Amino acid sequence: MSYLLDALAWIVGPGQWSGDATLLGLLGEHLLTTLVAVLVGVAIAVPLGWWIGHTGRGREIAVAVTGAARAIPSFGLLVLLVLLLGVTRRPEAALITFVILAIPSLLAGAYSGIEAIDRRVTDAARGVGMTEWEVFWRVEVPLGLPLLLGGLRTAVLQVVATVTIAAYLNLGGLGLPIITGLSLRRYDEVLGGALLVVALALALDLLLGLAQRASVPRGIQLAAAR
Repeated sequence: MSYLLDALAWIVGPGQWSGDATLLGLLGEHLLTTLVAVLVGVAIAVPLGWWIGHTGRGREIAVAVTGAARAIPSFGLLVLLVLLLGVTRRPEAALITFVILAIPSLLAGAYSGIEAIDRRVTDAARGVGMTEWEVFWRVEVPLGLPLLLGGLRTAVLQVVATVTIAAYLNLGGLGLPIITGLSLRRYDEVLGGALLVVALALALDLLLGLAQRASVPRGIQLAAAR
């Protein structure tokens, strides 16, 4: 209990909110890194996942790739990329690592969202004269959005947790007090940094969970409520 109280006292201490490397600044770095990595992941994975879901092509390859990518140890990948790209390109190595970690969940959410749609719905859309583009954009994308946001939710949580290790490369973020505290044996700082990472992950998960719930089309919500 005393560790927890010490950690909370460290968080609210005036030293963490003034001067260099304030918690607010570290939080901003953490969020910015997460946002950039997830946006790059979205730009790569979502169009590919939609294409796989709409055409049914390449699903086996996508499943194999996403499964293998999820098994990659993040810290090992980060070290490997730093060695390959060089120490002067540590931010790029870290960003590539986080993007690779975000892609499997985004890809799976994109193609499974479209695959989960009842084929009778898309067949009916084609039956009333919709073009393939209209079927995709006006039927498949809206109905597949909840699962896509579910994949986004998983990707964001994974990236937020993993960005913590960026502090090992002196790239800032909320992992910095954890790494610094470990080296100085200041466990209030270690636990305080960990609590902030957990709080940030829970807050983002709550927001994305609400967005996922709101993305369910109203007709489906009404049908489920009956």
